[in-house]
Amino acid sequence: MRRIGTVDRTAQGLAIVSVEGDDIPDIGLMVINESLSTVGRIVDVFGPVDGPYVAITPTDSTPLTELVGTKLYAR
Repeated sequence: MRRIGTVDRTAQGLAIVSVEGDDIPDIGLMVINESLSTVGRIVDVFGPVDGPYVAITPTDSTPLTELVGTKLYAR
């Protein structure tokens, strides 16, 4: 399990996370929160090389508004 970053905002039904560190996660990875519950899946990596973002499509049971400020991890 490795930390991706914290959800900055939501847009068009996706959670937008600023990637922390140099290890950019791959598209398709499952994403979990601190309590090890599945949050969603990475569907896009975008932005500048030195500060990329990932877009996460949430699972059906995860409300987007509750994700803002949440620390997320790649499984």
